Amino acid sequence: MKRLLLFPLILSILLGCAGEPGNVKSEKAVNEVLEGKRTEANAAWWGFDEADATEDIQSALNSGAERVIVPNMGKDWIVRPIKLAGNQEVIFEEGIIVTAKKGEFKGKGDCLFSATGLDNITLRGYGATLRMQKKDYMTDAYDKAEWRMVLGIRSCSNVEILGLTLKDSGGDGIYLGVSGDRKWCSNIHIKDVVCDNNYRQGISVISAENLLIEDCILNNTGGTAPRAGIDLEPNNSSERLTNCVIKNCVMENNEGAGILLYLRNLSSESEDVSVTFENCRVTSEKGSGIVLGAVPDNGADGFVEFRDCVVDGTALYGARVYDKSADRMRVRFVRCTWKGTAGNETDDDNPAPLWIYLRRPEITRKYGGIDFIDCNIEDNRDRPFLAATERESSFGVNDITGTVSVKNPHGAYMNVGSNASGVTLEFKTQ
Repeated sequence: MKRLLLFPLILSILLGCAGEPGNVKSEKAVNEVLEGKRTEANAAWWGFDEADATEDIQSALNSGAERVIVPNMGKDWIVRPIKLAGNQEVIFEEGIIVTAKKGEFKGKGDCLFSATGLDNITLRGYGATLRMQKKDYMTDAYDKAEWRMVLGIRSCSNVEILGLTLKDSGGDGIYLGVSGDRKWCSNIHIKDVVCDNNYRQGISVISAENLLIEDCILNNTGGTAPRAGIDLEPNNSSERLTNCVIKNCVMENNEGAGILLYLRNLSSESEDVSVTFENCRVTSEKGSGIVLGAVPDNGADGFVEFRDCVVDGTALYGARVYDKSADRMRVRFVRCTWKGTAGNETDDDNPAPLWIYLRRPEITRKYGGIDFIDCNIEDNRDRPFLAATERESSFGVNDITGTVSVKNPHGAYMNVGSNASGVTLEFKTQ
Protein backbone atom coordinates (compact mmCIF):
# COMPACT_ATOMS: atom_id res chain seq x y z
CA MET A 1 0.00 0.00 0.00
CA LYS A 2 2.83 2.45 0.91
CA ARG A 3 4.47 1.78 -2.45
CA LEU A 4 1.22 2.67 -4.21
CA LEU A 5 0.92 5.93 -2.25
CA LEU A 6 4.47 6.88 -3.13
CA PHE A 7 3.94 6.36 -6.85
CA PRO A 8 2.22 9.74 -7.60
CA LEU A 9 5.00 11.56 -5.70
CA ILE A 10 7.72 9.71 -7.60
CA LEU A 11 5.94 10.38 -10.89
CA SER A 12 5.68 14.10 -10.06
CA ILE A 13 9.41 14.24 -9.29
CA LEU A 14 10.25 12.46 -12.53
CA LEU A 15 8.05 14.85 -14.51
CA GLY A 16 9.71 17.79 -12.76
CA CYS A 17 13.10 16.45 -13.73
CA ALA A 18 11.88 16.14 -17.30
CA GLY A 19 11.02 19.81 -17.35
CA GLU A 20 7.26 19.68 -16.67
CA PRO A 21 6.48 22.38 -14.09
CA GLY A 22 3.10 20.98 -12.97
CA ASN A 23 0.57 23.28 -11.29
CA VAL A 24 3.09 25.91 -10.22
CA LYS A 25 4.12 29.30 -11.51
CA SER A 26 6.78 28.90 -14.19
CA GLU A 27 8.22 31.73 -16.24
CA LYS A 28 10.11 29.20 -18.35
CA ALA A 29 6.95 27.30 -19.28
CA VAL A 30 5.09 30.54 -20.02
CA ASN A 31 7.84 31.68 -22.37
CA GLU A 32 7.82 28.33 -24.15
CA VAL A 33 4.07 28.72 -24.74
CA LEU A 34 4.44 32.28 -26.00
CA GLU A 35 7.29 31.21 -28.31
CA GLY A 36 5.16 28.41 -29.78
CA LYS A 37 7.31 25.64 -28.32
CA ARG A 38 4.33 24.33 -26.35
CA THR A 39 0.80 24.02 -27.71
CA GLU A 40 -0.68 23.20 -24.30
CA ALA A 41 -0.67 25.63 -21.42
CA ASN A 42 -1.52 25.41 -17.75
CA ALA A 43 -3.13 28.50 -16.22
CA ALA A 44 -1.18 27.91 -12.98
CA TRP A 45 2.06 28.61 -14.88
CA TRP A 46 1.02 32.26 -14.84
CA GLY A 47 0.27 31.96 -11.12
CA PHE A 48 -2.65 31.36 -8.80
CA ASP A 49 -3.76 34.42 -6.90
CA GLU A 50 -6.22 33.10 -4.35
CA ALA A 51 -7.88 36.53 -3.98
CA ASP A 52 -8.21 37.31 -7.69
CA ALA A 53 -6.96 34.88 -10.35
CA THR A 54 -8.41 36.78 -13.30
CA GLU A 55 -5.08 37.74 -14.85
CA ASP A 56 -3.72 34.22 -14.46
CA ILE A 57 -6.56 32.61 -16.45
CA GLN A 58 -6.89 35.48 -18.90
CA SER A 59 -3.16 35.41 -19.69
CA ALA A 60 -3.31 31.68 -20.34
CA LEU A 61 -6.27 32.13 -22.69
CA ASN A 62 -4.48 34.97 -24.49
CA SER A 63 -1.29 32.94 -24.89
CA GLY A 64 -2.23 31.42 -28.25
CA ALA A 65 -2.05 27.88 -26.88
CA GLU A 66 -4.26 25.37 -28.63
CA ARG A 67 -5.22 23.86 -25.28
CA VAL A 68 -5.41 25.53 -21.87
CA ILE A 69 -5.74 23.55 -18.66
CA VAL A 70 -7.35 25.24 -15.66
CA PRO A 71 -6.17 22.88 -12.91
CA ASN A 72 -7.74 21.95 -9.61
CA MET A 73 -5.75 23.88 -7.02
CA GLY A 74 -7.84 22.76 -4.05
CA LYS A 75 -9.38 26.24 -3.83
CA ASP A 76 -11.69 28.27 -6.05
CA TRP A 77 -10.35 30.28 -8.94
CA ILE A 78 -11.91 33.65 -8.05
CA VAL A 79 -12.24 35.90 -11.09
CA ARG A 80 -13.68 39.03 -12.66
CA PRO A 81 -15.16 38.84 -16.21
CA ILE A 82 -13.00 36.78 -18.58
CA LYS A 83 -12.84 36.81 -22.40
CA LEU A 84 -12.46 33.52 -24.24
CA ALA A 85 -10.18 33.06 -27.26
CA GLY A 86 -10.84 31.39 -30.59
CA ASN A 87 -9.17 28.23 -31.93
CA GLN A 88 -8.72 26.93 -28.43
CA GLU A 89 -9.82 24.13 -26.13
CA VAL A 90 -10.16 24.98 -22.45
CA ILE A 91 -10.17 22.08 -20.00
CA PHE A 92 -11.48 22.67 -16.50
CA GLU A 93 -10.20 19.82 -14.33
CA GLU A 94 -12.59 17.67 -12.34
CA GLY A 95 -13.55 19.23 -9.03
CA ILE A 96 -12.52 22.73 -10.01
CA ILE A 97 -14.76 25.70 -9.13
CA VAL A 98 -14.39 29.02 -10.95
CA THR A 99 -16.24 31.64 -8.91
CA ALA A 100 -17.29 35.17 -9.78
CA LYS A 101 -15.58 37.59 -7.42
CA LYS A 102 -17.93 39.14 -4.91
CA GLY A 103 -18.48 42.86 -5.33
CA GLU A 104 -17.55 42.72 -9.02
CA PHE A 105 -19.69 42.25 -12.15
CA LYS A 106 -21.27 45.67 -11.69
CA GLY A 107 -21.81 46.06 -15.42
CA LYS A 108 -25.28 44.98 -16.50
CA GLY A 109 -23.82 42.69 -19.17
CA ASP A 110 -20.80 41.37 -17.29
CA CYS A 111 -20.45 37.64 -17.93
CA LEU A 112 -18.22 35.15 -16.16
CA PHE A 113 -16.88 33.97 -19.55
CA SER A 114 -17.78 35.56 -22.89
CA ALA A 115 -16.92 35.24 -26.57
CA THR A 116 -17.95 37.42 -29.50
CA GLY A 117 -17.37 36.69 -33.17
CA LEU A 118 -14.99 33.82 -32.52
CA ASP A 119 -14.57 30.37 -34.09
CA ASN A 120 -13.49 26.97 -32.80
CA ILE A 121 -13.99 27.07 -29.04
CA THR A 122 -14.23 24.00 -26.82
CA LEU A 123 -15.02 24.26 -23.12
CA ARG A 124 -14.66 20.87 -21.44
CA GLY A 125 -15.29 20.41 -17.74
CA TYR A 126 -16.72 17.14 -16.51
CA GLY A 127 -17.07 17.51 -12.75
CA ALA A 128 -16.20 21.23 -12.92
CA THR A 129 -18.38 24.17 -11.84
CA LEU A 130 -18.58 27.76 -13.04
CA ARG A 131 -20.62 29.84 -10.64
CA MET A 132 -21.63 33.43 -10.05
CA GLN A 133 -23.22 35.35 -7.14
CA LYS A 134 -26.93 35.45 -8.00
CA LYS A 135 -28.12 36.60 -4.59
CA ASP A 136 -25.80 39.60 -4.67
CA TYR A 137 -27.04 40.74 -8.08
CA MET A 138 -30.59 40.85 -6.72
CA THR A 139 -29.70 43.42 -4.06
CA ASP A 140 -29.66 47.22 -4.20
CA ALA A 141 -25.86 47.12 -4.50
CA TYR A 142 -26.32 46.20 -8.19
CA ASP A 143 -28.23 47.85 -11.01
CA LYS A 144 -31.11 45.57 -11.90
CA ALA A 145 -30.26 43.59 -15.03
CA GLU A 146 -30.78 40.16 -16.56
CA TRP A 147 -27.64 39.80 -18.70
CA ARG A 148 -24.97 38.67 -16.26
CA MET A 149 -24.47 35.25 -17.88
CA VAL A 150 -22.17 32.43 -16.88
CA LEU A 151 -21.37 31.89 -20.57
CA GLY A 152 -22.22 34.67 -23.01
CA ILE A 153 -21.64 33.41 -26.58
CA ARG A 154 -22.40 35.86 -29.40
CA SER A 155 -22.02 35.32 -33.15
CA CYS A 156 -19.62 32.42 -32.72
CA SER A 157 -19.18 29.22 -34.73
CA ASN A 158 -17.91 25.72 -33.98
CA VAL A 159 -18.43 25.84 -30.23
CA GLU A 160 -18.54 22.86 -27.87
CA ILE A 161 -19.61 23.13 -24.23
CA LEU A 162 -19.18 19.78 -22.49
CA GLY A 163 -19.76 18.52 -18.97
CA LEU A 164 -19.82 21.80 -17.07
CA THR A 165 -22.13 22.87 -14.27
CA LEU A 166 -23.16 26.53 -14.72
CA LYS A 167 -24.97 28.08 -11.80
CA ASP A 168 -26.06 31.13 -9.84
CA SER A 169 -25.88 33.64 -12.69
CA GLY A 170 -27.47 37.06 -12.85
CA GLY A 171 -28.91 36.09 -16.22
CA ASP A 172 -28.62 32.78 -18.08
CA GLY A 173 -26.42 29.76 -17.67
CA ILE A 174 -25.71 29.91 -21.42
CA TYR A 175 -26.69 32.72 -23.79
CA LEU A 176 -26.38 32.16 -27.55
CA GLY A 177 -26.83 35.59 -29.08
CA VAL A 178 -25.73 37.99 -31.76
CA SER A 179 -23.30 40.86 -32.12
CA GLY A 180 -22.33 42.77 -35.26
CA ASP A 181 -22.83 41.54 -38.80
CA ARG A 182 -22.86 37.81 -38.03
CA LYS A 183 -26.54 37.28 -37.28
CA TRP A 184 -26.44 33.84 -35.70
CA CYS A 185 -24.28 31.33 -33.88
CA SER A 186 -23.52 28.22 -35.92
CA ASN A 187 -22.41 24.65 -35.28
CA ILE A 188 -22.95 24.68 -31.53
CA HIS A 189 -22.84 21.49 -29.44
CA ILE A 190 -23.85 21.54 -25.76
CA LYS A 191 -23.69 18.17 -23.99
CA ASP A 192 -23.82 16.85 -20.41
CA VAL A 193 -24.23 20.37 -19.03
CA VAL A 194 -26.12 21.34 -15.87
CA CYS A 195 -27.62 24.84 -15.68
CA ASP A 196 -28.75 25.30 -12.08
CA ASN A 197 -30.34 28.20 -10.19
CA ASN A 198 -29.89 30.83 -12.87
CA TYR A 199 -31.72 34.14 -12.70
CA ARG A 200 -33.48 34.38 -16.06
CA GLN A 201 -33.00 31.19 -18.12
CA GLY A 202 -31.03 27.99 -18.00
CA ILE A 203 -30.23 28.45 -21.70
CA SER A 204 -31.31 31.27 -24.03
CA VAL A 205 -31.11 30.71 -27.78
CA ILE A 206 -31.51 33.99 -29.64
CA SER A 207 -30.20 32.99 -33.06
CA ALA A 208 -28.63 29.68 -34.05
CA GLU A 209 -28.01 27.40 -36.98
CA ASN A 210 -26.95 23.76 -36.54
CA LEU A 211 -27.45 23.64 -32.79
CA LEU A 212 -27.39 20.39 -30.81
CA ILE A 213 -28.18 20.38 -27.09
CA GLU A 214 -28.22 16.92 -25.55
CA ASP A 215 -28.18 15.15 -22.21
CA CYS A 216 -28.45 18.38 -20.22
CA ILE A 217 -30.23 19.30 -16.98
CA LEU A 218 -31.80 22.76 -16.81
CA ASN A 219 -33.24 23.33 -13.37
CA ASN A 220 -34.23 25.73 -10.60
CA THR A 221 -34.39 28.85 -12.77
CA GLY A 222 -35.96 31.79 -10.98
CA GLY A 223 -35.67 35.51 -10.37
CA THR A 224 -36.92 37.39 -13.42
CA ALA A 225 -39.16 36.51 -16.36
CA PRO A 226 -39.36 34.30 -18.32
CA ARG A 227 -37.58 31.98 -15.80
CA ALA A 228 -37.52 29.08 -18.25
CA GLY A 229 -35.36 26.02 -18.47
CA ILE A 230 -34.67 26.86 -22.11
CA ASP A 231 -35.99 29.79 -24.15
CA LEU A 232 -35.70 30.12 -27.94
CA GLU A 233 -36.45 33.76 -28.70
CA PRO A 234 -35.05 35.71 -31.67
CA ASN A 235 -34.85 39.47 -31.31
CA ASN A 236 -35.47 40.41 -34.95
CA SER A 237 -36.33 38.99 -38.36
CA SER A 238 -32.70 38.76 -39.56
CA GLU A 239 -32.04 36.07 -36.95
CA ARG A 240 -32.88 32.40 -37.23
CA LEU A 241 -33.60 29.09 -35.55
CA THR A 242 -32.46 26.57 -38.16
CA ASN A 243 -31.68 22.89 -37.59
CA CYS A 244 -31.88 23.22 -33.81
CA VAL A 245 -32.16 19.90 -31.95
CA ILE A 246 -32.65 19.55 -28.19
CA LYS A 247 -32.77 15.95 -27.02
CA ASN A 248 -32.54 13.82 -23.89
CA CYS A 249 -32.74 16.88 -21.64
CA VAL A 250 -34.48 17.39 -18.30
CA MET A 251 -36.10 20.70 -17.40
CA GLU A 252 -36.94 20.54 -13.72
CA ASN A 253 -38.35 22.88 -11.08
CA ASN A 254 -38.13 26.06 -13.14
CA GLU A 255 -40.43 28.90 -12.07
CA GLY A 256 -41.52 29.54 -15.67
CA ALA A 257 -41.89 27.11 -18.54
CA GLY A 258 -39.58 24.16 -18.85
CA ILE A 259 -39.50 24.80 -22.61
CA LEU A 260 -40.36 28.20 -24.07
CA LEU A 261 -40.39 29.51 -27.63
CA TYR A 262 -41.38 33.11 -28.38
CA LEU A 263 -41.26 33.78 -32.12
CA ARG A 264 -43.03 37.08 -32.71
CA ASN A 265 -39.90 38.82 -33.99
CA LEU A 266 -39.48 36.45 -36.94
CA SER A 267 -41.30 37.30 -40.18
CA SER A 268 -42.20 35.77 -43.51
CA GLU A 269 -38.83 37.10 -44.72
CA SER A 270 -36.98 35.10 -42.07
CA GLU A 271 -35.33 31.76 -42.65
CA ASP A 272 -37.76 28.88 -42.06
CA VAL A 273 -37.80 27.66 -38.48
CA SER A 274 -36.69 24.04 -37.91
CA VAL A 275 -36.59 23.07 -34.24
CA THR A 276 -36.93 19.59 -32.75
CA PHE A 277 -37.26 18.60 -29.10
CA GLU A 278 -36.77 14.87 -28.67
CA ASN A 279 -37.11 12.69 -25.58
CA CYS A 280 -37.11 15.64 -23.18
CA ARG A 281 -38.78 15.67 -19.76
CA VAL A 282 -40.34 18.64 -17.99
CA THR A 283 -41.52 18.71 -14.39
CA SER A 284 -42.11 21.53 -11.93
CA GLU A 285 -44.20 22.22 -8.84
CA LYS A 286 -43.87 25.94 -9.64
CA GLY A 287 -44.09 26.44 -13.38
CA SER A 288 -45.49 25.09 -16.62
CA GLY A 289 -44.49 22.56 -19.24
CA ILE A 290 -44.18 23.61 -22.89
CA VAL A 291 -45.07 27.12 -24.04
CA LEU A 292 -44.94 28.38 -27.63
CA GLY A 293 -46.19 31.81 -28.52
CA ALA A 294 -46.62 34.58 -31.00
CA VAL A 295 -46.35 33.42 -34.61
CA PRO A 296 -48.01 36.28 -36.51
CA ASP A 297 -49.97 36.09 -39.76
CA ASN A 298 -46.82 37.44 -41.43
CA GLY A 299 -44.56 35.27 -39.28
CA ALA A 300 -42.01 32.62 -40.14
CA ASP A 301 -42.76 29.34 -41.86
CA GLY A 302 -41.23 25.96 -41.00
CA PHE A 303 -41.90 23.74 -37.98
CA VAL A 304 -41.34 23.09 -34.30
CA GLU A 305 -41.71 19.42 -33.35
CA PHE A 306 -41.85 17.80 -29.95
CA ARG A 307 -41.12 14.10 -30.25
CA ASP A 308 -41.44 11.54 -27.41
CA CYS A 309 -41.41 14.26 -24.77
CA VAL A 310 -42.98 13.93 -21.30
CA VAL A 311 -44.44 16.69 -19.14
CA ASP A 312 -45.12 15.43 -15.64
CA GLY A 313 -46.48 17.12 -12.52
CA THR A 314 -46.45 20.80 -13.47
CA ALA A 315 -48.29 23.44 -11.48
CA LEU A 316 -49.47 25.17 -14.65
CA TYR A 317 -50.52 24.00 -18.12
CA GLY A 318 -48.85 20.99 -19.69
CA ALA A 319 -48.65 22.77 -23.05
CA ARG A 320 -49.82 26.20 -24.09
CA VAL A 321 -49.72 27.45 -27.68
CA TYR A 322 -50.86 31.04 -27.95
CA ASP A 323 -51.22 33.74 -30.60
CA LYS A 324 -50.03 31.31 -33.27
CA SER A 325 -51.24 31.75 -36.83
CA ALA A 326 -52.71 28.57 -38.28
CA ASP A 327 -51.30 29.48 -41.69
CA ARG A 328 -47.65 29.84 -40.73
CA MET A 329 -45.11 27.64 -38.97
CA ARG A 330 -46.45 24.21 -37.98
CA VAL A 331 -46.35 22.86 -34.43
CA ARG A 332 -46.31 19.08 -33.99
CA PHE A 333 -46.49 16.93 -30.86
CA VAL A 334 -45.54 13.35 -31.72
CA ARG A 335 -45.98 10.56 -29.14
CA CYS A 336 -45.83 13.09 -26.31
CA THR A 337 -47.26 12.43 -22.85
CA TRP A 338 -48.75 14.78 -20.26
CA LYS A 339 -49.27 13.38 -16.74
CA GLY A 340 -50.75 15.28 -13.82
CA THR A 341 -50.19 18.68 -15.39
CA ALA A 342 -52.00 21.97 -14.68
CA GLY A 343 -52.28 21.03 -11.02
CA ASN A 344 -52.91 24.57 -9.83
CA GLU A 345 -56.53 24.86 -8.70
CA THR A 346 -57.17 28.16 -10.50
CA ASP A 347 -59.05 27.18 -13.65
CA ASP A 348 -58.48 30.61 -15.22
CA ASP A 349 -54.80 29.74 -15.39
CA ASN A 350 -55.34 26.06 -16.13
CA PRO A 351 -58.44 25.50 -18.25
CA ALA A 352 -56.96 22.21 -19.51
CA PRO A 353 -53.70 20.27 -19.69
CA LEU A 354 -53.47 21.42 -23.34
CA TRP A 355 -54.38 25.06 -23.89
CA ILE A 356 -54.61 26.86 -27.23
CA TYR A 357 -55.12 30.55 -26.61
CA LEU A 358 -55.69 33.72 -28.61
CA ARG A 359 -54.64 36.58 -26.40
CA ARG A 360 -53.89 39.32 -28.96
CA PRO A 361 -55.95 39.27 -32.16
CA GLU A 362 -53.68 41.94 -33.64
CA ILE A 363 -51.08 39.15 -34.05
CA THR A 364 -53.43 36.71 -35.77
CA ARG A 365 -57.14 36.43 -36.38
CA LYS A 366 -56.81 32.77 -37.35
CA TYR A 367 -55.11 30.87 -34.59
CA GLY A 368 -54.16 27.19 -34.48
CA GLY A 369 -52.23 24.95 -36.88
CA ILE A 370 -51.21 22.17 -34.46
CA ASP A 371 -50.87 18.39 -34.80
CA PHE A 372 -51.11 15.93 -31.89
CA ILE A 373 -49.92 12.59 -33.25
CA ASP A 374 -50.42 9.51 -31.02
CA CYS A 375 -50.21 11.53 -27.82
CA ASN A 376 -51.27 10.56 -24.27
CA ILE A 377 -52.85 12.55 -21.46
CA GLU A 378 -53.38 11.48 -17.84
CA ASP A 379 -55.55 13.77 -15.71
CA ASN A 380 -57.81 13.37 -12.66
CA ARG A 381 -59.86 16.56 -12.78
CA ASP A 382 -63.26 17.03 -14.41
CA ARG A 383 -62.25 19.29 -17.27
CA PRO A 384 -61.43 19.09 -20.97
CA PHE A 385 -58.09 17.62 -21.93
CA LEU A 386 -57.79 20.42 -24.50
CA ALA A 387 -59.30 23.89 -24.44
CA ALA A 388 -59.22 26.64 -27.06
CA THR A 389 -60.05 30.05 -25.65
CA GLU A 390 -59.86 33.71 -26.65
CA ARG A 391 -59.54 36.77 -24.51
CA GLU A 392 -61.64 39.37 -26.35
CA SER A 393 -62.62 37.75 -29.65
CA SER A 394 -64.60 34.82 -31.02
CA PHE A 395 -62.86 33.93 -34.28
CA GLY A 396 -62.58 30.25 -33.43
CA VAL A 397 -59.57 27.93 -33.42
CA ASN A 398 -58.41 26.39 -36.71
CA ASP A 399 -56.72 23.26 -38.01
CA ILE A 400 -56.12 21.00 -35.02
CA THR A 401 -55.41 17.43 -36.08
CA GLY A 402 -54.17 14.06 -34.85
CA THR A 403 -55.02 11.42 -32.26
CA VAL A 404 -54.94 11.57 -28.45
CA SER A 405 -55.47 8.90 -25.83
CA VAL A 406 -56.91 10.22 -22.55
CA LYS A 407 -56.91 8.60 -19.12
CA ASN A 408 -59.28 10.43 -16.76
CA PRO A 409 -61.86 9.01 -14.30
CA HIS A 410 -64.25 11.77 -15.40
CA GLY A 411 -64.07 10.83 -19.06
CA ALA A 412 -62.50 12.52 -22.07
CA TYR A 413 -63.72 15.63 -23.85
CA MET A 414 -62.38 18.84 -25.30
CA ASN A 415 -63.66 22.40 -25.51
CA VAL A 416 -62.80 24.16 -28.76
CA GLY A 417 -65.72 26.61 -28.86
CA SER A 418 -68.55 27.05 -31.33
CA ASN A 419 -66.60 28.71 -34.14
CA ALA A 420 -63.85 26.13 -34.52
CA SER A 421 -62.84 25.19 -38.05
CA GLY A 422 -60.84 22.24 -39.32
CA VAL A 423 -60.61 20.55 -35.92
CA THR A 424 -60.28 16.85 -36.75
CA LEU A 425 -58.49 15.77 -33.59
CA GLU A 426 -59.63 12.28 -32.59
CA PHE A 427 -59.46 11.07 -29.01
CA LYS A 428 -60.18 7.93 -27.07
CA THR A 429 -60.33 6.99 -23.42
CA GLN A 430 -57.92 4.56 -21.84
